[in-house]
Amino acid sequence: MTKRSGVASDSGRVRELNEDRSFVDDERGIYLVVDGVGGHAGGDFAAEIALEVIAAELGEGPDVEARIRRAITAANNEICTKATSDPSLRGMGCVLTLAVLREGRMTVGHVGDSRLYLIWNGGLRKLTSDHSPVGEREDRGELSEEEAMLHPRRHEVFRDVGSHPRDVADEDFIEVREFVFKPDAAVLLCSDGLTDMLTSPEILAIVEHYDGDPQQTARELVEAANEAGGLDNITAVFVAGPDFLGSASSAMQDARIRHSVTRQRPLRFATLLSGRAAFLVYGFALGILIAFFVWKFAFMR
Repeated sequence: MTKRSGVASDSGRVRELNEDRSFVDDERGIYLVVDGVGGHAGGDFAAEIALEVIAAELGEGPDVEARIRRAITAANNEICTKATSDPSLRGMGCVLTLAVLREGRMTVGHVGDSRLYLIWNGGLRKLTSDHSPVGEREDRGELSEEEAMLHPRRHEVFRDVGSHPRDVADEDFIEVREFVFKPDAAVLLCSDGLTDMLTSPEILAIVEHYDGDPQQTARELVEAANEAGGLDNITAVFVAGPDFLGSASSAMQDARIRHSVTRQRPLRFATLLSGRAAFLVYGFALGILIAFFVWKFAFMR
């Protein structure tokens, strides 16, 4: 499947340092967003380690889920080792979302509160769960999206990559999901700097203007988050299938105009002689004819 992807990242309007990292490999179908945590303790360093280790360790093979679990676990343990050996780095870590697209299916490995959205058939759906107290309440419907965005504890997470050693079989570590990725679909991987500033309808409104340039879409998402306040680092990785086209794009508008012109063409004479309306006309004419003969017969008598 031919894929088109675009990446945009910015430190935002409040923070000077950008601790987000991203990785895109269309040929191998690998997409990654990493959000460093720990601030001065080395969140950017943790994100960099995660990116390098995952890109190197993911490898090839039929069992995509196992590859994802091994790569993220290796990144976790490398970060943990670095933090233990250097007191100035203690407390560093990251959250991340990793997606591997292969043969029409996308497998996602996720830790923390970065997100992956599926855009298809005019809708936007969040396919990852936020590993945070506020995110869990939002997913259960106890908080609206707007309430969660404004909650004072929205940045707290109870899962991260790097805070302590992990085993690949740990059940409470990596969330893995798999879904069908259709040619007319798209996905968005992003850090919480985007979703803390833009609601789902606002994100969808931007994506629906996609006109074949994924880089432009990613850039517009980051710009919109900055315009809404830019309180955190912002990263967006947008991946479009070969047949995906935004419903508000210029190409889609042109298609609607052509379709409208086609529908307004004059009806042919043969069309006028068939159909439900024609039968009504025929029935009316036949009724008049019968009435005429009945009148004429009665008059002649």
